[in-house]
Amino acid sequence: MLDPKHVVFVSFDNAARSQMAEAFVHIHSAGSVVPYSAGLHPCGHVHPQAIESMAEVRYDLTTHRSKSLSDLPNVEFDVAVLIACGDKAPRIRAARREIWLIADPREMPPNEFRRIRAAIEEQVKILLSSL
Repeated sequence: MLDPKHVVFVSFDNAARSQMAEAFVHIHSAGSVVPYSAGLHPCGHVHPQAIESMAEVRYDLTTHRSKSLSDLPNVEFDVAVLIACGDKAPRIRAARREIWLIADPREMPPNEFRRIRAAIEEQVKILLSSL
């Protein structure tokens, strides 16, 4: 059996987008990829609307917590995905880096939040197919 790949998703506060991306890797990778997420400035909680949105696709985000970059393991990731971090992109050891320009859904109504969730799921599927 091959060693699993390691992927990290970094967003500003690790409350919604990076949390959902991490969750979709759990859903779609069948254990072949170990996902992590972190925030440049973690807010300390997972956004309630992210929890609700992921519950709609049968994933429990209540077990997740908002994490900082210092919470990440000291490994070289196969891929580091920076989700709309702008010019504050952190230095993370990774064989490959991707930038996803996905809007922050924090203040969006539920339908728009679901649209962001779907965009994240699609990006995760594309990422997984490239590993």
